[in-house]
Amino acid sequence: MSSAYIIANVNVTNPVQYEEYKKWSSAAMQAHGAEVCVRGGKVQVLEGDWSPDRLVILKFPSVEAAKTFDASPEYGKARAARQGAAIMRMVVVEGV
Repeated sequence: MSSAYIIANVNVTNPVQYEEYKKWSSAAMQAHGAEVCVRGGKVQVLEGDWSPDRLVILKFPSVEAAKTFDASPEYGKARAARQGAAIMRMVVVEGV
C-alpha cells in the first residue's frame, strides 16, 4: 500500500476567522493521524504563474485514510468554521 497526500492551496480572505478553522483542522488532523509535511510556510514559485497564499501538505497511509479524514465529522467542524474565511482548493494524490 502506498502513502497519500492531501495538498491544499488556500487563499485566506478573513485571517481572524481562519484561526478558528486552524484550531478545528488541527484537532481533525490529530484524530486521523495526519502527518503534517507543510503548513503555511514561505512559498517561492520556481516556475509558472502559480502563487498560492498558503499551502498545506498532509501525509496519510493511504488514499482511503485521506478520504476518511476529509469526510470525518471532525474535519466537518473545521470546514464549517472556514466558510467565508478562505477559498480552498484541495486534492488527494497517491504517493509512492
